[in-house]
Amino acid sequence: MAIFKGAGVAIVTPFKENLEVNYDKLGELLDYQIEHGTDSIVICGTTGEASTLTHEEHLECIRYTVDKVNKRIPVIAGTGSNSTDTAIYLSTEAEKYGADGLLLVTPYYNKATQRGLKEHFTDIAKEVNIPIILYNVPGRTGCNLLPKTAAELVKDVDNIVGMKEASGNISQVANLMHLTQGDIDLYSGNDDQIVPLLSLGGIGVISVLSNIAPKETHDIVANYLDGNVKLSCEQQLNYIPLIDALFCEVNPIPIKKALNLMGFEVGGLRKPLTDMEPENVEKLIKAMNEKGLKIV
Repeated sequence: MAIFKGAGVAIVTPFKENLEVNYDKLGELLDYQIEHGTDSIVICGTTGEASTLTHEEHLECIRYTVDKVNKRIPVIAGTGSNSTDTAIYLSTEAEKYGADGLLLVTPYYNKATQRGLKEHFTDIAKEVNIPIILYNVPGRTGCNLLPKTAAELVKDVDNIVGMKEASGNISQVANLMHLTQGDIDLYSGNDDQIVPLLSLGGIGVISVLSNIAPKETHDIVANYLDGNVKLSCEQQLNYIPLIDALFCEVNPIPIKKALNLMGFEVGGLRKPLTDMEPENVEKLIKAMNEKGLKIV
């Protein structure tokens, strides 16, 4: 059984003015997401600036989220690392805290071979009992988890059950679904490709857009899975200008700006990320206004 179907939010990590994690604000965001139809919380992913959190902050964000959500919807903890030992440590701790599943990004910078990727993910999976979603985002990691490798992992390792696919390569995704005969929980990792991946047998999205449009993102998936393909496609296409604006600079710079524009007060970014360029802020505001998102 899938950890979730629908739209999981890759939630931001809110910071105070001094850039400490703002747990009270995180709690508000979690409640907002659940109240507006999000199907799952993905904490400490790329959008959550996990790469600049200390291990202590990383684990406290997971623990806080699990406790705050309190089984209302599944919580998936991002626990990937370019060190296998570190990923095992984060993953086993997340399981102890009660996470419903794990999201494991391919090791970045090291550029492991396909054999190295198999051993990395297998070693982590052997140390936990909760389901694992692999995360393929070669544009960020410099490492592409190939369909054959992913299919072997899903077949050979019982608790590796899914893939967040953000390669942008639809042909690669189609090959993955062919090799697995659809026996994998496929999630889009790109908000502009939700419907294309659903059409190949996907069951949802792990979304940046959901931070500011949780119900609308949920509806894109729900309508497709309910058989309302034409409506789902229309909704997907209607949100392309906003999605483009949310990725006109590297994620999560624009989504944090959007949340702040809406009055959520999620704070700034930890360096090396910097504030959004003024001309891109204008583009973002225009796209938000067109979708009726309230700017305060």
